[in-house]
Amino acid sequence: MTNLEYIREMLLLQQKLNDETNGIGWENGYTKNDKIINWKRCIYMECAELIDSFNWKHWKDIEKPIDWENAVIEIVDIWHFVMSLILEDGKIRRGKGIDRMARDVTDVQGFERFTKEPNSIKDAPSAEIINDIEKIMHETTGFQVEIYNSLLKNYFSLTLKCGVNLKILYKYYIAKNVLNGFRQNHGYKDGSYKKVWDGKEDNIVMLEIMDAKILGADELYKELDKAYAIIK
Repeated sequence: MTNLEYIREMLLLQQKLNDETNGIGWENGYTKNDKIINWKRCIYMECAELIDSFNWKHWKDIEKPIDWENAVIEIVDIWHFVMSLILEDGKIRRGKGIDRMARDVTDVQGFERFTKEPNSIKDAPSAEIINDIEKIMHETTGFQVEIYNSLLKNYFSLTLKCGVNLKILYKYYIAKNVLNGFRQNHGYKDGSYKKVWDGKEDNIVMLEIMDAKILGADELYKELDKAYAIIK
């Protein structure tokens, strides 16, 4: 696959997931249940969760190591909402199709570097990374956000510092997309879904399944189904 194809496929999957979860026409800012959608808020809330992967507290667990496994999950969660913002903006404000949106993403400054090897996390400067996360939070708390020249540029830089490049993001996005669909099909919206499986969050179970086997989307869904059936 080309770099453009990676982006295009993820945008298509996100469009499908949003259509199924929120209803056709969600780009107008409302779900099928007339719930207001705010993708910027989704982004900065996930950014706050990403910060919690780092040892930032000066009064508690000061020797606690960085939770890189969770950091990757949060990076992918942020990407879901960044793409949703791209899709909403592209359709409503710019009248663009997904092919053009994908090309616009690949034209962003820093994208080419994002397709190369990620930074080593061995000596990652956590204070610097937290500052970069907060920069994205600041961008998404105002009325307007510059998606391509600022938000995406900063997001690609951040993910590289967290050891994630385009191919790694694609791998984990596909897996999380499957998990999100699995959640919706098992009562996530009405609150009946169990997110903790025998003491582990479903995100962690998903990562363990992925580490054990190389699976496609359908196979991963079946493995999640098996694991979830045991704990119900």
